[in-house]
Amino acid sequence: MTTQRPRLRSLARAFPILACLTGTAGGTLAHAAPGALAYDLRTHGPVPIPPGERDLQTVVAQPWFKVSDEGVPLEGPSFDRAGDLLFTDAGTGRVLRLTPDRRLSTIVPANALNLGGLAIHKDGRIFAAGTGGFRHGSIVSVRADGSDLRTIVPAEAGYVVNDLVFDAQGGFYFTDFRGTSTDPKGGAYYVAPDLTTVTPVLPNLALANGVALSPDGKTLWVTEFGRNLLHRVDLADATTPTPLGTTVAYHFTGPAPDSMRADADGNLYVALYGQGRVLVFNRNGIPIGQVLLPGRDEGHNLRSTSMALRPGTGDLLIVANDGSGGRGSTIFEAHAFAKALRLFSHQ
Repeated sequence: MTTQRPRLRSLARAFPILACLTGTAGGTLAHAAPGALAYDLRTHGPVPIPPGERDLQTVVAQPWFKVSDEGVPLEGPSFDRAGDLLFTDAGTGRVLRLTPDRRLSTIVPANALNLGGLAIHKDGRIFAAGTGGFRHGSIVSVRADGSDLRTIVPAEAGYVVNDLVFDAQGGFYFTDFRGTSTDPKGGAYYVAPDLTTVTPVLPNLALANGVALSPDGKTLWVTEFGRNLLHRVDLADATTPTPLGTTVAYHFTGPAPDSMRADADGNLYVALYGQGRVLVFNRNGIPIGQVLLPGRDEGHNLRSTSMALRPGTGDLLIVANDGSGGRGSTIFEAHAFAKALRLFSHQ
């Protein structure tokens, strides 16, 4: 594993002290009568960290850029070759650009596609997944300036598309955010490099959400929002799991696994929507760390949806919104275990 930065190590050492102040470590709020249950500092907050995850290496992210004073749903952060951070306002479908000197502009204006997840082709075109109001989803692509909109997967195909990731050949995987915990209608699909052939890879999922690939492209990761699961798929080829290759790597506690990204060491970063944190797994699906967003113990910034690693660095940019909590929508920064995975967009 890549050596951690000094800042990561110092934050990890300082965290037990911070946790006692913010409610994520032990301590008693009030004395209870014998035989009575009482909250303590580990259980009193709106989203207590599950016991099995409390001792993980933990850092607290810092605010990096305030996108809006309103709680707009940010999604899909992705870096282009120019170093700009692209992301979406999934409520209006806008695609936004934030330059390295933090100037914000709009690439694609408001639309009815409800664009959320983004992935960038090596030719510079932006591919965007639209939920279509959770009824008529699609995938479209545009040039870097937002022009020349093309439909890749039409609404008539019947998917509610949530997220997507390119492989090294120029095909991509996407998730279908349909169904319920008792009626799984979604799944993960592969679109071949010809951008016309769609093949199911992992069907029968309940609200399939995040999707990521390992550095060698041989492991596909999928989060199942409706059943709180992390799936690991070992691939024989782009569309075929190996004979023993589909497993449930992790069962989350509380709300709910959203989008994710892999780093160059194969670690996996999963945003937990409703918890204001990112849970980090190693290449085998074992939890090894977490990033908390400030204010989570008071119920703020809980809608953490996705993240991106800045190319060539271990800088982790996390997008979240505070809903009606008054703190708007913010991009937070922390430092990852390893540097960014070199994506298809940068090949």
